Amino acid sequence: MKKFAKILILCLILNSCKEKQVSYTSYSDYPEPINANLWLDYSKKATEFKIWSPTTESVKLNLYKEGFNGKPFETYEMKVDSEGIWSIKLEGDLNGTYYTYQVKINDSWLEETPGIYAQAVGVNGKRAMVLDLDSTNPDNWENHKGIKLKYPNEAIIYELHIRDVTIHPESGSSMPGKYLGLVEEGTKGPEDIETGIDHIKDLGVTHVHLLPTYDHYSIDETKLDSAQFNWGYDPQNYNVPEGSFSSNPFKAEVRIKEFKEMIKTFHDNGIGVILDVVYNHTGRTENSNFNLENPNYYYRHWEDGNPSDASACGNETSSENAMMRKFIVESVAYWAKEYHLDGFRFDLMGIHDIKTMNQVSKTLKTINPNIIIYGEGWTAGDSPLPVEQRALKQNMKQIPQVLAFSDDIRDGIKGHWEDDENTGFVSGSKDTEESIKFGVVGAIDHPQIDYQKVNYSKASWTNEPWQAISYVSCHDNHTLYDKLKISVKDADENTLIQMDKLANAIVLTSQGTAFIHAGSEMLRTKYGEHNSYNLPDTINRIDWNWKVKHQDVVNYYKNLIKLRKEHPAFRMTSAEKVRKYLEFKTIEDGLVSYQINNGSGDTWKKILVIYNAKNESFNYHLEGTWKLAVLGETFYSEQESKTISNSIEVPKISMAIIYKD
Repeated sequence: MKKFAKILILCLILNSCKEKQVSYTSYSDYPEPINANLWLDYSKKATEFKIWSPTTESVKLNLYKEGFNGKPFETYEMKVDSEGIWSIKLEGDLNGTYYTYQVKINDSWLEETPGIYAQAVGVNGKRAMVLDLDSTNPDNWENHKGIKLKYPNEAIIYELHIRDVTIHPESGSSMPGKYLGLVEEGTKGPEDIETGIDHIKDLGVTHVHLLPTYDHYSIDETKLDSAQFNWGYDPQNYNVPEGSFSSNPFKAEVRIKEFKEMIKTFHDNGIGVILDVVYNHTGRTENSNFNLENPNYYYRHWEDGNPSDASACGNETSSENAMMRKFIVESVAYWAKEYHLDGFRFDLMGIHDIKTMNQVSKTLKTINPNIIIYGEGWTAGDSPLPVEQRALKQNMKQIPQVLAFSDDIRDGIKGHWEDDENTGFVSGSKDTEESIKFGVVGAIDHPQIDYQKVNYSKASWTNEPWQAISYVSCHDNHTLYDKLKISVKDADENTLIQMDKLANAIVLTSQGTAFIHAGSEMLRTKYGEHNSYNLPDTINRIDWNWKVKHQDVVNYYKNLIKLRKEHPAFRMTSAEKVRKYLEFKTIEDGLVSYQINNGSGDTWKKILVIYNAKNESFNYHLEGTWKLAVLGETFYSEQESKTISNSIEVPKISMAIIYKD
């Protein structure tokens, strides 16, 4: 280490770093200026440009009038310091000026890059732009507030893709597929139904989860008159909104203004906004923005030097490297502060290391204590990062402020995600009851669960129940309706609807943090497609005719959400409370019941929940007198509630809830 430090210092003294490339034997030898500010430093008087590239022979800055086409009108040589940071300060107000960096390695100039810290870019993200970010703020932006939560499981998350919600010709949107189209109020669909944000608000969810909406590779923003679709899990510029969802991707400031306007409108309607982030891999590898300024450093490799690919997308990033960890932490902090976001969902979070995720949560909670941080607690392939260091589901107890998706409850309810024929609890599978119980308590330690019979986890993996995301479907794989239809081939439509309702009834009465795939409430279908990440709108869009056809299902979901929000017994705040107050009762094939006792903080002193997945009604014996809250299709208000005693007949494939005052 000392040897290489001396070489670098000597190189600086001789002022020859521009011409001679500094080499290192390992990434740990790199100077790692973790406290340096590498973001563009703009003021009306001057702008300072910075890029960290310690192995580079030379770096130049190119200035452009436009974000696309044309040659630079100025080019400057940048200077390097002892930590490998190249910089230059230019006088005057450069607001609106586009720029790129270009590095020289092994006597060759690499492609131009906007730099990994770019905050504004032109069309297709090839050039960054100097921008006065304050000029992009909506009215009263600084004073408006996001969503307040005491505990994450107060949230009811609705996962959507911006294009899906409004792109159908009957969505009623005047801006289909756009940021502002998503929050356009007063839109109407077939038979005058509410669509867009009005539908989301009426449904009662607390947060929307946006599939990746930072700038990604796959969509050609110069050809938006032709329909293009992609989920967005192909990152290009991590700190800039995607241009195809804006009204004008050619002007760098427009996407930023409209993204902020979208968030503010959601907040004004009492809805939080969560951003799906993909720091685990990049859309390209050799010519990614990371590699165009500091080749290989930001990626993991096997001992033989070959790149690893735990993302199954061609590469994986190295969060354990100090400057990658710095980038991830500072990037989410930037989104939280600049865009007032309410949460982040980490794609393939298991690729990241535990230390990074703890640093992410600590930083974000300092900015906004109401922020929700969650992710997929798995990888898509093996990684050089040791298992004990990965932010996997099994290691979540070491990441106490971060949540993870529970595939245990997901597949316990509907069957294995990859095996089309496999069924779950609601679709008639045997021996799934312990997986349902495990999901109900939010993956905590509970004395009544036989962990050896849980489908995936043979031990608890959360400290508190809210650390588990309870869900049965998301953008990945089949929609809930499609999975049920494919796996239970002889089921009629009414039976499929009963299964669908029971599936999310379990989700919304479980102690974890509730998560719903947009459109599930109207039996969303992707026509049997398993992976629709780049398929046409006709496969991915929400058809608002479904809402007309399945209004009864929509109403059932609305009532479930209302029930959960009104009754804290379904979202207890600690594992200790769940163990103390939640007691499982009758458990048998196709039937799970549990009682929540006095002390949960609910106005109902005792609550009995019964999930009947049997193909016949079930006569459930009762002790004492109870009041009816939910039975089959029907929700009863406290004024309408009926008194029952001795027994309750629970319809087939349905939920019943009764209570005592």
